Amino acid sequence: MSGNTLRVAAAISASMFVFGTASEAYSANLFDMLFGGNRLNRSRVIKPDVRLKTNKRKVVKRVRISSPKYYTYKTDKMVRVNFAGVVASKAETSLLPTLDNDYFDEAVDALAAYSLTADKQIAAALEKYYTENRSFIWISGHHPNGKAEAALAVLADADNWGLVANEYLVDSPEGAFSMDDIPSRLTQLIRFEMTMSARVLRYAHDARQGRVDPNRLSGYHDLPRKDVSLPSVLGALADSEDVGEFLTSLHPSNERFAALRAELAAVRADEEDEIVIDLSTFVKPGRTHAEFPKVLAAIRKHATPEFLEEHGELLTTHEGNELYAPELVGLIKAAQKQHGVGADGIVGRRTVNALSGDSKAGRLDRVLLAMERLRWLPSNLGKTHVLINQPGYRVSFNSDGTEKLSMRVVVGKKANQTSFFHDEIERVVYNPYWGVPQSIIVNEMLPRLIRDPGYLDRAGYEVTNARGKRISSRAVNWGAYGSRVPFNVRQKPSAKNALGELKILFPNKHAIYMHDTPSKSLFKKDIRAFSHGCVRLEKPREMAAAVLGVSTSDIASRLKNGHSTEELRARIPVYVAYFTAWPATSGEVNYYEDIYGRDVHLKKAVAAVEAIRRPGS
Repeated sequence: MSGNTLRVAAAISASMFVFGTASEAYSANLFDMLFGGNRLNRSRVIKPDVRLKTNKRKVVKRVRISSPKYYTYKTDKMVRVNFAGVVASKAETSLLPTLDNDYFDEAVDALAAYSLTADKQIAAALEKYYTENRSFIWISGHHPNGKAEAALAVLADADNWGLVANEYLVDSPEGAFSMDDIPSRLTQLIRFEMTMSARVLRYAHDARQGRVDPNRLSGYHDLPRKDVSLPSVLGALADSEDVGEFLTSLHPSNERFAALRAELAAVRADEEDEIVIDLSTFVKPGRTHAEFPKVLAAIRKHATPEFLEEHGELLTTHEGNELYAPELVGLIKAAQKQHGVGADGIVGRRTVNALSGDSKAGRLDRVLLAMERLRWLPSNLGKTHVLINQPGYRVSFNSDGTEKLSMRVVVGKKANQTSFFHDEIERVVYNPYWGVPQSIIVNEMLPRLIRDPGYLDRAGYEVTNARGKRISSRAVNWGAYGSRVPFNVRQKPSAKNALGELKILFPNKHAIYMHDTPSKSLFKKDIRAFSHGCVRLEKPREMAAAVLGVSTSDIASRLKNGHSTEELRARIPVYVAYFTAWPATSGEVNYYEDIYGRDVHLKKAVAAVEAIRRPGS
């Protein structure tokens, strides 16, 4: 929220709001402005803004707690593999091969002058593995073996798994060679061995972890990196009877990834003319618009057989018409529902974007970015889990491979973005208190408190000091602490509480959780980025019942008992995620607007990775 906005809000507050007699309409506006915060533990950079005067005319500096930042993505530098240890560990061997010696030690001296660059961790893995294991993986006799052929086939197919095959290129040794020049052949083979292992390890790393470290993108990304023991991968490949299956098993094994991979193939195979509709198109029933025929054409293009069976005749009848006839409202709503946008029957930006707002190249980008992001999450999302997709403004409860519940959500504003992380749901709190985050106290409440220190007392908030002792808001010199206000503020349970009647907690350092809200009208909007970062639920009782494994009537009974907390019998994984392309349960992939601009940052990071891996760079 800008300084001007805050000053306007403060002025409105001073002129309109009299605590104890405030109108319900103004109270709702205040909720929209202040509630749903999530920045309790954010970085606390003090930024001078304007100068405010206290009631005593003392001049104090206005301070703010800053939100997380986006970074310029930094890649790991490529390094030259140090083969000194591998060469120095050369064993005493005879000139003839045995079961334990497959020419490896005869060939290893050729590594002394070999310049192979690789990612730092891959270089370390090669040095460690081949110092301890004096044998080829990819060579049998004097030729690449079947494992090498299978692995090369997987590397060549990387594009179809959302990776880039050029980043795993390996030149195979020539098939023909002279038996009179075995040393030259062994040089070729040992260098092929090392290059092959380096590229296979890069593939294994990328398949499992992704090519980009999300935590280097921004302070909004908080995702633990999956473990990948690269020396162990080489050991597994050496022992594996099917290296192709082993390597492909490193990709995410969930149905969402499979659906994205199928969409990737479909988008690449789509050779039809693009139907690109002007994103400014806005059409209500009964109106005409020059772009409306394209809307109907895009609906037909992406329609399922079931959709065409029900609506195909109507599409044909109105083909080419610029009039949005009233009888088409049901068809438009059905198409909106199919594409995961609000089924209100009005053709606007989100509907157009879902139907054809992206070119083929744009859809391809979003699918590839979605596949990359999905690698950041656990391969198995969990038999039971909750997934919040911020660009789609939806949350789903999934169990046994089925979406049991789905509803609309409100997520953070662009200035107060919801983070990308995952955790575990632990408890449900009924009739909750709202602990006001320090960021909201400092950034939004402080101007009012400096002028009117007693307003929290009148508004039904509780103020406590560091020892937990209740104190009067009026007794605090709110302008004396800068951005480190040493008091806790919480709003008592009530019908007007910012969190509504319940909240669902998965404790995390971002202080983000799911909760009810008194601002129900926001769920009617297509674009629902209004909170301070927490996730507001359209149907909080249904979600609470789902995670607890009880009925909504059970939830209603618990709510009658006042403030209380209920622990889950077993914790449930929750993914607070960001996907601008995401599969519905049917497998059809829906495309969403990049509400926070994160696709742009991720594309830059991917480009940086490609540049450093480019052959010859």
